[in-house]
Amino acid sequence: MRITARCLATTSLVLVTMATASPSWAAELDTNSAIDTVTVYPDGATVTRVITLDLPSGDSTLVAKDFPLALDTSSIRVEGEGGAKLTIGTIDARAPRAAPVNLPELEKRLEALNDQRADLQGAIDSANARRKFAEHFAEAAPVGIGEKGEARPIAEWRTAFAAVGEEIASADTAVRDATRKLREIDRQIVLLDVERKAKPASKLEVRMDIAAPTATKATLRVTYNVRNARWMPLYDARLDTGAKDRKPQLELVRRAEITQSTGEDWSNVTLGVSTVRISRGGSAPELHSLLAQYPQPQRPMALGAASDLARPAPMTRQAQSPAMAKVAESAEPRERAEEQQAIAEIGDFQATFKIPGRVSLGAAEGAKSLRIAAMTVPADLAVRAAPVIDPTAFLEASFKQTDDTTLLPGKVAIYRDGVFVGRGKISASAKDDIVRLGFGADDKVRIERAVLKRNEGSAGLLVTTSKTDERSFKTTIRNGHDFQIKVAIEDQLPVSESEDIVVEMLPATTPPTARDIRDKRGVLEWSFDAKPGEVKDINFAWRVRWPKDKSMVIVPAG
Repeated sequence: MRITARCLATTSLVLVTMATASPSWAAELDTNSAIDTVTVYPDGATVTRVITLDLPSGDSTLVAKDFPLALDTSSIRVEGEGGAKLTIGTIDARAPRAAPVNLPELEKRLEALNDQRADLQGAIDSANARRKFAEHFAEAAPVGIGEKGEARPIAEWRTAFAAVGEEIASADTAVRDATRKLREIDRQIVLLDVERKAKPASKLEVRMDIAAPTATKATLRVTYNVRNARWMPLYDARLDTGAKDRKPQLELVRRAEITQSTGEDWSNVTLGVSTVRISRGGSAPELHSLLAQYPQPQRPMALGAASDLARPAPMTRQAQSPAMAKVAESAEPRERAEEQQAIAEIGDFQATFKIPGRVSLGAAEGAKSLRIAAMTVPADLAVRAAPVIDPTAFLEASFKQTDDTTLLPGKVAIYRDGVFVGRGKISASAKDDIVRLGFGADDKVRIERAVLKRNEGSAGLLVTTSKTDERSFKTTIRNGHDFQIKVAIEDQLPVSESEDIVVEMLPATTPPTARDIRDKRGVLEWSFDAKPGEVKDINFAWRVRWPKDKSMVIVPAG
């Protein structure tokens, strides 16, 4: 592959090996690389490192030892710019070889150093004892008084003083010398201990063979894929419920929550996120033949091989805060801070969002959330409830997805008229799909569901031929708003899984406006426009019949 002067070129063939050595005729040049660009996918990332160096004429092997061990070696590609025609040869990725460690020799050296250390410590202790004895002698036997209390000559005083001083000075010198040697021995012991406990190399070594006809300055870009990175979509849904002079509208902010544990720090990089899923492969799965045969004897299942499916916990209502305090007006005009937003590049098959400026995200640093897009759309409001489970009325906003980019499934933070009211989930939605989001409890719409009848008995003219279960309910809805609002009430009609079990909806039922909503069998909906202060009743009754010699249960669908 050739890189021409001041033009961009990419490698058309890259050979990555874990064992091939560099040619013996190539001069090795140690170099460093810096991460410049990162594109994160839902299941991985593409990283681009930049190498800038002065190449000598002739054949060279660039050796960069700062690549992460977790990269996919088969994905390494090289491109770049040069001031002359360059030829890129073999690209070799390998873990750096650690120098062999002679453990028995290391142990002998450590043992000898520890012996020297013990000798020096003994010399220090001895010198300190001499100094202490000299000080004690000077205090216990004053040199100016004889045995009978007579004064001694001045010459004897000086001789005694000199002897004590020399002894203390000698002891101090011995302690200082031994302490210096002790420090040096401690340094050597630490280094040998580190060498003995040395860990395997934590970086990958990438070697690139390059030939240059003349000395030139070159910039190379090395691109590779890593798996230990991902991004997840997050959303902020901010609903303005409107007023008499304005209609409701909803702002949907899209965010990307990025995490990575690749073993390398992404410092001051150009960052983007893409909707491409690289772990799915390039082709649809290949189907194999289906065989119809007698079942084989089952093997006993290993302990722990099966697991129960966890049911989602019911959402709890959160207490709402009191009315927000008013912010005092400032004497000077103040501008509202705007959050930085990504630049979208929308294609026919994927979308990429590039974050403006430079971003840093360390390895295993935790999640970082970045705003990538936002849209404001008109919203239709309604109150929805499933009183068979919870009589609470929930405000719901529905809107048409107008963004060219598909909304990926993710968690959404819900805000109603500037107040945080909870969290929810958003499903995958393509352009022009209708999206529904709940925005918390509507306490001005009261819903009550009463059981009018529950009767289990038998059916038949003269002889009992079947059993029955008959139930009837009444749901009462009261609209406490001073405006009209759409209400949707959901309930469940049992669904038979057997010809012997007959389910019928009784004539006393208020006719539902929709059946099997959201493609769920037996789920019914009654929707209507509730006028201000209106009270409305919905009746619902059904009967189930089954053979008298069998047992029947009504259970939620899996």
